[in-house]
Amino acid sequence: MNPAGSASLNERVEQAIHDPFLKKSLANAQERFRTGKANAAEVLGNLEDWRTRAEEIRTHTIANLDYYLDQFSTNVEKNGGKVFFAENNEEVVRYVLDLAIAKQAKTVIKAKSMVSEEIHLNARLEEIGVDAIESDLGEYIIQLAGETPSHIIVPAIHKNRKQVAELFARSSGKPMPEDTKQLTQYARTVLRDKFLSADIGLSGCNFAVAESGSVVLVSNEGNARLSTTIPKTHVVLMGMERIVPGWEELDTVLSLLPRSATGQKITSYVTAISGPRKPEDVDGPEELHVIIVDNGRSNALGTEYQKILNCIRCGACLNVCPVYRHIGGHAYGSVYPGPIGAVLTPILQGFESWEKLPYLSSLCGACTDACPVKIPLHDYLLDLRKDEVEEKRTHPVERLIFKGFGTAMANPWMYKTGLKLAQYGLKPFQDKDGYIRKAPSLLGKWTKSRDLQPPPMENFREWWKREGKDEGDVSGGNVAGGNRVGGNMARGGGAQGDRTGGDGSGN
Repeated sequence: MNPAGSASLNERVEQAIHDPFLKKSLANAQERFRTGKANAAEVLGNLEDWRTRAEEIRTHTIANLDYYLDQFSTNVEKNGGKVFFAENNEEVVRYVLDLAIAKQAKTVIKAKSMVSEEIHLNARLEEIGVDAIESDLGEYIIQLAGETPSHIIVPAIHKNRKQVAELFARSSGKPMPEDTKQLTQYARTVLRDKFLSADIGLSGCNFAVAESGSVVLVSNEGNARLSTTIPKTHVVLMGMERIVPGWEELDTVLSLLPRSATGQKITSYVTAISGPRKPEDVDGPEELHVIIVDNGRSNALGTEYQKILNCIRCGACLNVCPVYRHIGGHAYGSVYPGPIGAVLTPILQGFESWEKLPYLSSLCGACTDACPVKIPLHDYLLDLRKDEVEEKRTHPVERLIFKGFGTAMANPWMYKTGLKLAQYGLKPFQDKDGYIRKAPSLLGKWTKSRDLQPPPMENFREWWKREGKDEGDVSGGNVAGGNRVGGNMARGGGAQGDRTGGDGSGN
């Protein structure tokens, strides 16, 4: 399912690149996050050693995922919680809806959960009359706007204060000032009542600790603790890959997550939940339900793409991606934008609606360099493109063009003729500076967003042939042996003699 609705990728991209606020906001945010990450990494020291260790932990865990999931689920149940393994989004939704009906729930208060966005849970709850309320400030803003997150970490990065004030005014029915503190205070006042009256609290899961059966949440607003302790029932939506063997391994990945995401040493709140309320506890839910979600993740297991499951959802790849900087998150149409989304979404849901996502990349490799767990994202983007070609998902005309190109490259006569045709055929389209800014036919799509430099009137082979005639035989006998290298040797007494004599006497 494509959550972007009926708008095509080209339409979404076109809208994004003509949004001046979006471009400015994204550029500023990327600069801020990159600077923060660099400073935090410098304080941490030996960043590459930390990345290597984190990669080893995640790779080992995913390679032994069945063992650690079994250990984790066993310990959750020992702690008094309930575990449900959901193969697809419909099984997740059905479990939550049945639970809401059984509890006669009217409201669900939600901490941040990308999995809930992935399965479009809010809309399904509303269908049975249950009000789902986002408690993360960014998520609350985009919920009022009827939008999806545009960034993994900062979901409302595309909104300014004026837009937020208008959303809050529409929700409250009264004018709102464009002041950050007052807007935040309004959201706090509204949400506090929601926390106190909610029947079910729902959260995501940043990490699950197998050895103790604990769910770990990180946040900066405190809403996660309120969502998971005040309601009588707490539901955790956990992607099956969000697991670490133990607390020692958690320490490593948790040290990298906030540094890679926002440049913080650690988030304001790190919460570990090990089961429902116990008799001696003063707060906490009476029931804990942990739903471990596959929903396409197993598609990557045992394949060349398995390392995509190493992702810790820090958003670092978005913060360095030049494509994301220009088009934002909504242009991707996927719940997961940026380089991680361009790889992950086709793996989770197939190419059917997402075959163009792997092409939303400059292949600069910045995403791979930024990833704290060393996922080879730009390699995966190339591999997915190759998969599409092998499955013949590319346009027939494109396949014909590349087939012809391959034939021409393998035939010297066709290659030389093609170069000549390009040299003279494109010359009428050059401007006074020698660039082609409006190319004909299919090349017009290329020059719509970039300038094309035409092939030179004299190519390298022609130049080499001409130079060879001036200097001597291009086959290598005269030029390489006699006229040039041989002459130098004669003047200097031989190459070896020059070096030995110079090194010995010059010092």
